[in-house]
Amino acid sequence: MAIRNILTLGEETLRKKSRPVTDFNEKLGALLDDMLETMHEANGVGLAAPQVGLLRRAVVIDIGEGPIELVNPVIVETSGRQAFEEGCLSVPGKRGLTHRPERTVVEAQDRHGNPIRVEGEGLLSVALCHEIDHLDGKLYVDIVEGELMEEE
Repeated sequence: MAIRNILTLGEETLRKKSRPVTDFNEKLGALLDDMLETMHEANGVGLAAPQVGLLRRAVVIDIGEGPIELVNPVIVETSGRQAFEEGCLSVPGKRGLTHRPERTVVEAQDRHGNPIRVEGEGLLSVALCHEIDHLDGKLYVDIVEGELMEEE
């Protein structure tokens, strides 16, 4: 496993749409392992492949309940609405108020290509939406309400 460089706001790759993963192999497994290690090292709760410079539809999330790996994730259902003070490893030192669904359901594949379904509420719902947005070249700063604030 290796720590990868996290791209920051202004890098062109962060604004591009990612391609679906079609090869479920050791290379994908190594990418997901590296992404988890990189995310944990940076004290994050989520990381998408574009943030480490790869335009592939893969994300990792860990809100403290164990890692979640999602390949080719698609949001299939949302409900409710919650205000949340979001941050991002690609926008270091900043936070901003956003509104996201209170509950989000995602269908994806695991690292072996098997179908999985993840249902999240609260922070997990925010993380799912945030990371999947990265796969479409969107950042939370695009939906922040008001000004970005310095992290405390």
